Amino acid sequence: MAKGIWVIVEQRNLEIRKVSLELLSQGRILANQMSEPLVAVILGKGVAGLAGTISGYGADKVIVVDDEKVADYTTGSYTSVLNQLIRKGEPQAVLIGNTAIGKDLAPRLAHRLGVGMVSDCTGMEYDETTFLAFKRPIYGGKAFAHAAVNVRPVLATIRPNSFPMAVPDPSRQGEVVSETATIEAADLQAIVKEIVIAASKRPELTEADIIISGGRGMKGPENYHILEECADVIGAAVGASRAAVDAGWIEQKFQVGQTGKTVSPTLYIACGISGAIQHLAGMGSSKVIIAINKDSEANIFNLADYGIVGDLFEIIPLLTAEFKKLAS
Repeated sequence: MAKGIWVIVEQRNLEIRKVSLELLSQGRILANQMSEPLVAVILGKGVAGLAGTISGYGADKVIVVDDEKVADYTTGSYTSVLNQLIRKGEPQAVLIGNTAIGKDLAPRLAHRLGVGMVSDCTGMEYDETTFLAFKRPIYGGKAFAHAAVNVRPVLATIRPNSFPMAVPDPSRQGEVVSETATIEAADLQAIVKEIVIAASKRPELTEADIIISGGRGMKGPENYHILEECADVIGAAVGASRAAVDAGWIEQKFQVGQTGKTVSPTLYIACGISGAIQHLAGMGSSKVIIAINKDSEANIFNLADYGIVGDLFEIIPLLTAEFKKLAS
């Protein structure tokens, strides 16, 4: 009989991703409502020491695969190991963050298990009739679909910043179970030789609580420093519209939108961004949106909670100065 809610915990350089802590926090709430155990699964090399932190966020059981063979993520190795663990443990639901890794892993895992999946969810709640009900944006964020999966296990990816993180309980002691990484030969097609990580003190774009983005109104790459200065004062990530990326003003990794990254921060500041549908699809679920644009008819104002009609080159430095005063 299927039992428990599982959260696949993602870590990078032995640091647990924020979205995984959010899933553990929400998973604990759901597990209590269903009287089911919450189980966390973490893979990697040297990850055994993270079990205590995971338990503190609500896990009743932590399955640890601390093995050199899964030291670095590859689709094949993680799919192989998780497929075996899930078939063995028979959970009712498996939750994965809708990150770059999660979006790569979840569909392959769903296929291997022979189950359906719900992707990029921004809401999730227990329903006595359908078990778990998910909410996900559709039509570029203009509407929301409510979905349920009848086959067990239910597999879903959850957008970062969709749920609050609980306050961890350091005294909580969950059961820790160690498993070995048994990988099928057919899944060993890719081997990671090297990982190059760009150094940055700013938060990762998809997990940032605050994002300040620039569009065509930035006028050129030489002007992005005013957004970077502001971002560093308020602990924000820097983003960009497709127009700015296509113009070569900023790297593609900063692009927010349908063909870029989907974000859901607490605060999104759009500077010189007109509000094309492609961009709105990537940030429309932000909790609070502030738009700064000289064009009072810009589409971004239709979505914004607060709008400032004016020159961003005058407004951003003024905001930065005020933020500095508050920080001092």
